[in-house]
Amino acid sequence: SDIEGFAASKAAVTSTAASAKSVETASAPAPAAKKAAAAPAPAASAGFTDTPVTNMRKVIASRLTEAKSTIPHYYLTQNIKMDNVNKLRQSLNTAANGAYKLSVNDFVIKAAASALRDVPDVNSSWQGEFIRQHHHADIAVAAATPAGLITPIVKTCDAKGLRAISSDVRDLVARARANKLKPEEFQGGSFTISNLGMYGITSFSAIINPPHAAILSVGSTEPQLVIDPTAEKGFKSVDVMSVQLSADHRVVDGATGAQFLKAFKGYLEKPLTLLL
Repeated sequence: SDIEGFAASKAAVTSTAASAKSVETASAPAPAAKKAAAAPAPAASAGFTDTPVTNMRKVIASRLTEAKSTIPHYYLTQNIKMDNVNKLRQSLNTAANGAYKLSVNDFVIKAAASALRDVPDVNSSWQGEFIRQHHHADIAVAAATPAGLITPIVKTCDAKGLRAISSDVRDLVARARANKLKPEEFQGGSFTISNLGMYGITSFSAIINPPHAAILSVGSTEPQLVIDPTAEKGFKSVDVMSVQLSADHRVVDGATGAQFLKAFKGYLEKPLTLLL
């Protein structure tokens, strides 16, 4: 009958629609599959932490990579007896009665400035088409800060006394760690000193800070036994500090670097000459 035909027709349509829906559902990606395809978030127990690189760290990385890969470094090492510096430092600090307090690094900076005055070829910088020799010892002092390494510059160290150098270093390093240095206070300079002696490091090879031609790495002062015919036992204990000069061979020849270290050693082993 017409009713039976209509019912059969309706059942067929319904069956066809259900089949189409079934095919469509089967071909559509399941929500679970979508989740599985997404990159999983790091688990709370992951064994690493990713820290975004700051602009300062990018600059440090770029400059040091360039320096190490393009500058022909060579290295000279010298051991220096520090007994006389230690005695003079103690005497001056006692006489200061709290007005100032000199550190070993203050003597190192002043001795380096005096040696740069004696051997000016080391107080130079590579400029590509020419070599620039600086008239004053503007010494950059490497300082660790929460943001990274920075090198505030102690200007005209060759013309300053130990007390003025000490005051400048303390002020510059404090403001460097507080991120309050002006660009001209850490850009430029003519020579760099990096001192890790306070951490117990006996010696290390520093990377040159361009465009400087050299950097002096300073280690700790350690007691050593040396032969002394005048001593009752034929030997004595002395305080010895190890330093290493990293130099740019384009600017500073090996013999010139050796002359600088000889002069530097002379000033520290006879520190009264630094007061003249």
